[in-house]
Amino acid sequence: MPLSASTAKEKAAILSEALPYIQRFHGKTIVIKYGGNAMTDEKLKQGFARDVVLLKLVGLNPVIVHGGGPQINDLLKRVGKEGVFVQGMRVTDRETMEIVEMVLGGLVNKDIVNLINHHGGRAVGLTGKDGEFIQAKKLKLKHAEKAGEYIDIGQVGEVVSIDPELVALLYSHDFIPVIAPIGVGEQGESYNINADLVAGKLAETLKAEKLILLTNTAGVLDKEGELLTGLTVARVDELIADGTISGGMIPKISMALEAVKNGVKTSHIIDGQVEHALLLEVLTDEGVGTLIRAND
Repeated sequence: MPLSASTAKEKAAILSEALPYIQRFHGKTIVIKYGGNAMTDEKLKQGFARDVVLLKLVGLNPVIVHGGGPQINDLLKRVGKEGVFVQGMRVTDRETMEIVEMVLGGLVNKDIVNLINHHGGRAVGLTGKDGEFIQAKKLKLKHAEKAGEYIDIGQVGEVVSIDPELVALLYSHDFIPVIAPIGVGEQGESYNINADLVAGKLAETLKAEKLILLTNTAGVLDKEGELLTGLTVARVDELIADGTISGGMIPKISMALEAVKNGVKTSHIIDGQVEHALLLEVLTDEGVGTLIRAND
């Protein structure tokens, strides 16, 4: 059935609106942290994969870093092991690390790769142990109540360095890298690293145009619950100081800030529960989340 005149005009306007963004970002790298409901809702999963393929086909270079907390918890329960968290960080003993590697480096990573390939992309899955491209060390977690003391949470790591060569090689040959946030230590030991942290450091290393963090919230909200966007580093500092930004949003926005302070053009915190949120944020005027840029 042919489109009505009004529907045709609306669709044409949407396509036309995308053109300047496609031109501006052609050949640029976009690092996308993929997690939350977008990873567990089947319709959102399919939409995400299609969005990534479309961005690649119009000339952008998407690089995916994924989480997998719910999937890790499910497998831990199946083997009779309870997930334990301290200050929001998963306690990762040797047995838990083995499960993390199985889930992130195997099940979740290959599921994402398969989805992207199914929709016409050419995805390749990696962990930071491949080519040892994510060097890591044990994270020292400061005790929340005892000054100068640290809590041992096992094989949880922080990024020491990232070698961009392997990822750059893949996307220069039209592959889409899909990266599980597992790092490698000096002795070859594995480390479980926060996916937001890996995405931010990777965006800095690759000199990415954008860092996009998919979340389960609309973005940064003011005290009336309205979405804030076009934020500068200075403005975000003000919002943290007056309590507008608090709780679980602080670590995520801190990573977004760190990225723009270190050369990434813009960071975006967007709602992964919105269908095609990725395309809407990158290729439309309004977007669907919070954009953060360096100070003017």
